[in-house]
Amino acid sequence: MVTERILIVDDEETLCEVLKLNLENEGYDVDIAYSAEQALTLDLKTYSLILLDIMMGEISGIKMAKMLKADITTANIPIIFCTARDTEDDMIMGLNIGADDYIMKPYTIRNVIARVKSVLRRTSAYKPKEMANEKQNILQVEGLQLDLEFKRCIVDGEEIKLARKEFELLAYLISNRGKILSREQILSKVWSDEVIVLDRTIDVNITRVRSKIGTYGSYIVTRSGFGYGFRD
Repeated sequence: MVTERILIVDDEETLCEVLKLNLENEGYDVDIAYSAEQALTLDLKTYSLILLDIMMGEISGIKMAKMLKADITTANIPIIFCTARDTEDDMIMGLNIGADDYIMKPYTIRNVIARVKSVLRRTSAYKPKEMANEKQNILQVEGLQLDLEFKRCIVDGEEIKLARKEFELLAYLISNRGKILSREQILSKVWSDEVIVLDRTIDVNITRVRSKIGTYGSYIVTRSGFGYGFRD
């Protein structure tokens, strides 16, 4: 039998260690991340459940949950929010994002373990490793995701509207990540159905895409005299 893996994401180190010890005593394989930033460096799709605090650093638990739900490889991983934020609005917001349960601090270890077991029973059909192969038409760079089938662009959990050529341009750059593509290559791939296209058209669309995808706009690099690329 495969041991179920649980990730605890919380900036309270003592609390994390206590949770880890008690969950391991129940037979789970438990890892700890003390921030969302640290958690996002892990292979998250291998976890069976994530215990997630809301009030953390620059990336809150809410933002991390949105990122997980927007990624096809992690969208079905159960999330339990463990937080001191106990208003009804906070609870509703967490559940609307797709969290499977919401535990308010301070809580007892027995309560957490009971909730974990309950959620895992409800989601026992979830198989993390199978999700990675479910959909091959997804381009993913951290919190930036392009769904090539449904023509959707997701940035940190929020859908961003891209025009057709903007979408195709971004998809082409990401598909050739780590390479510099000449203007001729970009024109022949993205504007192959156009009779006459000016070089300025590429520049304008690059500028628009950069502005729309937020912090990921800096991933699009310009090499004067050569072309554009999407950095590793």
